[in-house]
Amino acid sequence: MQKILGYMRKAIQNYGLISDGDRILVGVSGGKDSLVLMKGLHFLRKFIGIDYEIVAVTLDMGFTNGTMDFSPIAQLCEKEGIEYHVIKTQIAEIVFDVRKEPSPCSLCARMRRGALHDAANELGCNKVALGHNYDDAVETFVMNLFTEGRIGCFSPSTYLTHKKVTVIRPLVLAPEKEIRRTARRIELPVVKSVCPADGHTNRQKTKDFLAEMERNDHGFKDRLFGAMQRANIDGWGGISWTPPKSKD
Repeated sequence: MQKILGYMRKAIQNYGLISDGDRILVGVSGGKDSLVLMKGLHFLRKFIGIDYEIVAVTLDMGFTNGTMDFSPIAQLCEKEGIEYHVIKTQIAEIVFDVRKEPSPCSLCARMRRGALHDAANELGCNKVALGHNYDDAVETFVMNLFTEGRIGCFSPSTYLTHKKVTVIRPLVLAPEKEIRRTARRIELPVVKSVCPADGHTNRQKTKDFLAEMERNDHGFKDRLFGAMQRANIDGWGGISWTPPKSKD
C-alpha cells in the first residue's frame, strides 16, 4: 500500500486535489481501482496534514442479468469507520433495455457521473473522487486522438459549476498493475461486474493496443504521458506548470 499512497500523495500535491475542510464522496463501483482509492484516501487522512473526510458511495446499476453483492464492501467500511451508502438506480435498464444502446459505455458513464454528482449534493460533499489511474489517462488520450481526432483527456481536477462540486482523480499517477497488485495483497473485496459490455469496449481495444506497443517499445506509455504533462493538456502539467522556453 505504501507505493499507492506515494502516488496518491504526489497527485494530491501536484494538482491541488484536496484542501482542509473537504468532504469527499468516493465513487466505489466495487472494482479494484475504486476500492484502492477508498482505502488510500482513508489512510492518507492520518498523516498527509490535510483535514478532510470521506463518504463512500456505490451505485447499484440495477442489472437484470445478475446480481452484485456489495455487502463485503459494507463490512469493510464498517470495520474502517467509513460512512457508506448504496444508491439504487435504473441506469442499466435505461441504457440496455429502454435505449438499447449499441455502444452503451458513453451514456452509462454520463448517467453514473450525474448520479454521483447528485449524491454529493445530497450528502453535503463538495468533491467527488473517481478511481481513474495512470493507464486510464493514457488510454483516454489515445482514444480521443484516434477515435475523435482531437487532442485531449479528462483532467486531474474539474469544477462543475452547475453542480457546485469538484471532481478529483487522486490515483492518476498510479499504474494499473500496481493498483491490481495492492488490491490483491491487502485482500480487498473486489466485486465482479455483471455488465454485458465489460471487456468488449473501445477502451479494451485501446488497452490491448497500448499493451502491444509497450511490449515492442518499452516506455511508450510513459512518453505519451510525458507529452501530456509538458504540453499541459487539460491541466496535466500540474499547478506549478510553466510554458517551455522557446529555442529561438
